[in-house]
Amino acid sequence: MNKKIQSANVNTPRHPLRLGFVPLTDCAPLVMAKELGLFKKYGLDVVLSRELGWATIRDKVIHRELDAAHAIAAMPVAATLGLNSIPCDCVTALILNVNGNAITLSDELWEHGVRDGATLRQEVVRRRGEKMFTFGVVYPFSSHNFLLRSWLQSAGLHPDHDVRIAVVPPPQMVANLKAGHLDGFCVGEPWNSVAVQARVGWCVAASAELDPGHPEKVLMVRREFAETRAAEHVALVAALLEACEFCDAPQNCNEVAATLARPEYVNVPAAALRRSFEGTFDFGHGRVRRVAEFNVFYRHEANEPSGDKMAWVIRHLHESGLCKQTSVLNFALGRQVFRADIFEQAVKWRAAAARATGGSPPAGDLVPATPPRPVKLPSLPKSVVSAI
Repeated sequence: MNKKIQSANVNTPRHPLRLGFVPLTDCAPLVMAKELGLFKKYGLDVVLSRELGWATIRDKVIHRELDAAHAIAAMPVAATLGLNSIPCDCVTALILNVNGNAITLSDELWEHGVRDGATLRQEVVRRRGEKMFTFGVVYPFSSHNFLLRSWLQSAGLHPDHDVRIAVVPPPQMVANLKAGHLDGFCVGEPWNSVAVQARVGWCVAASAELDPGHPEKVLMVRREFAETRAAEHVALVAALLEACEFCDAPQNCNEVAATLARPEYVNVPAAALRRSFEGTFDFGHGRVRRVAEFNVFYRHEANEPSGDKMAWVIRHLHESGLCKQTSVLNFALGRQVFRADIFEQAVKWRAAAARATGGSPPAGDLVPATPPRPVKLPSLPKSVVSAI
């Protein structure tokens, strides 16, 4: 039985919080919280760390090279169960965004008459024995994998037998599509728009259309961090919640896109980054249509790690077959990973700070003047631990 990563010494000297992200449009709350001074506003010293992909994010969180990270919604559950990694208890107290992905196919498929799932199936059947079509996803335990598999199945294609699905870091998707190593992919923005602008791909569907309101990215921390540095954790959630609200306001679209375009962040043209903010989306080959909620950072109570978002993750992990011991995928586990109670602390603190200081928490304090009472996270059920 694998041993869990043990808790760090609580007397370890404090250092700037190391917050990881992958270059995607939905890293915007982390970037804008830094650029707008929101981390400092909430008394935090934060260093952002750009990472290539999700396996790196997972491993660096587990091994304490990162204190917190922009992460795939299912990653805290997968890490807790040790799916493809060392088991490490992780939690999330903030959903950073919902929706935000698309499925992109190669221009070669367009030239061969593919326009949707049905015509893709025809092409796969026509070339069976000659070519195995390969599609990229960013992480096995991701909405991208779940959405792509569901879309393929709706077209009559078996995702494990009729095609091949490969894990590719988001920034490498377009290059692999152009080189012919991939025939399509499911990824977050801006990489779909980059493929369209480069005329190497076209979008067949947006995740806001396929599964509206699906949880996408979360703030992930180790459970021991949430316990031993509870006030800093709540402050981090509060700062990012304020950044999510800023990113969701239409009048801030240009500023957010221009900031993300910088080399240290996403490093693609601002025009590609704006696509998912504008309410209309260019699917390629002259097909532009309205997708008003392509990416939602704050509206519709997007940020609470609520029971319905937790249930979405648990259900898709179960249905995907990626967790062999499905009995551990239950709501008891979900409630211990998706921490709505910590989110509520951050919401209350943010409101109280605004009332007390006219919009800002007390200046100069690492934690609030009256810090939220740390919440002791319950232990995992014995049935879960024994199964691991």
